[in-house]
Amino acid sequence: MTEQRGNWTSSAGFILAATGSAIGLGNLWKFPFITWENNGGAFVLVYLVCIAAVGLPIMMAELLIGRKTQKSAVGALKEAVGPAWGLVGMWGVLCGFILLSYYTVIAGWSLFFFAKTAGWMVGGFPAGASLGEIFTEQSANGTLQLGLSLGFSIATVSVVYFGVQKGIEKIARLFLPILFLILALLFTVSFAMEGSGEALAFIFRPSFGELDGGSVLEALGHAFFTLSLGMGAMITYGSYIARNQSVVKASGIIVLLDTVIALVATVIMFTVIFTAGMQDQVSETGTVGMLFISLPQLFFAEGVVPGGRFLAPLFYVLVALAALTSTMSLLEVVASYVIDEHGIARGKATLMCGGAVFVFTILAALSFGGADFATSMSVPGPIGDLFFAGKTSWFGMADHFVSNWMLPTGGLAITIAAGWFMAREASEGELVDDTTPGWFSYDVWAFFIRFVAPAAVAAIIIAVLFFGVDFS
Repeated sequence: MTEQRGNWTSSAGFILAATGSAIGLGNLWKFPFITWENNGGAFVLVYLVCIAAVGLPIMMAELLIGRKTQKSAVGALKEAVGPAWGLVGMWGVLCGFILLSYYTVIAGWSLFFFAKTAGWMVGGFPAGASLGEIFTEQSANGTLQLGLSLGFSIATVSVVYFGVQKGIEKIARLFLPILFLILALLFTVSFAMEGSGEALAFIFRPSFGELDGGSVLEALGHAFFTLSLGMGAMITYGSYIARNQSVVKASGIIVLLDTVIALVATVIMFTVIFTAGMQDQVSETGTVGMLFISLPQLFFAEGVVPGGRFLAPLFYVLVALAALTSTMSLLEVVASYVIDEHGIARGKATLMCGGAVFVFTILAALSFGGADFATSMSVPGPIGDLFFAGKTSWFGMADHFVSNWMLPTGGLAITIAAGWFMAREASEGELVDDTTPGWFSYDVWAFFIRFVAPAAVAAIIIAVLFFGVDFS
């Protein structure tokens, strides 16, 4: 069993893999959009506080549980906390399963727009073309959606099939530096654009008069969701950490990199938007529109982005890489459970899990008009209203249920497990050793994981349950 699971070969390999899991489409489209909707500045500052006070302590908790037990989410929580807590781990595995089923569809869109922008780079942007119509047509094309989703699913399964060292870590070591370089290039180019100063002021100049309770809750929610917390992904990745690697140091670096990349992506997008004078159109297009409708058009608009026609395909390579490093961590959550708890070899377990997930990916891929049964799928009555807010289609219902129910409840349970039910000597032994950086205090961490983090995640659940807030 140990040979099937393996370990990260180095701290750098683990940090790149875990950072890749955290970095995803949320960094590249969700965070920029909610920053825009909440007027930047003060919202960003609150978000940074939430990352430090909530995201970082929970990240440490998940990693320490994984490393202590050297087991995937279900077995890890059983051993570290108690047999009944295996249900929390199973909830996380199910969450990863459902999330992967529809996340793969969004990832497939990046392949479509890479192909489109590569063609426009050579042949020029077609006169009179409507990006909104192009996006709607491709998402409603069931055959195309199935093909794109299948391609991304095969790529994900192929990585996880080869295991921790030869698959996940190897791809992370290759792709994350490429992702960083592409972001650095786009970031550098953004400073040559007229709107860079205005964008930076919008993002980093706080105006607390524009901040309200809803903005604080949005910042808190995203600080939790952006780090792949609450579904056992970091418990699973933590189970591959060697004893000579610092959980505290790794957690700090992962959270820092994830946050920096979200901010850099926001600077790039806002600079393009301010340069083009398209501020009024951002809220109208929404999160999807910002990434797949507004930006492609701006890349090819004359005089907006220097070298935009060449940078556009590169940008969608960035999106695809960010998506792949997330999808492979989601599949690893599911596959590692089957490997550990049922003793099935990695290759067979990965193929089984990937195939099972793809059955539901088919429903998600057809949810935008590709097939009536998938598009109009719904749960009627009070149950549908409570858990799915009346959403229709597998994609809409799954996204709502995962974002508003599964992730917050799983995260709350893990914080309670680590803070209140796990023995102090067990958690302290994982966090405090010769590799622990001097800035870390176990007692401070214990305070945040016992009181601050549970209260924050509970606030997310209360907002969903009683105030109708939607984090999907």
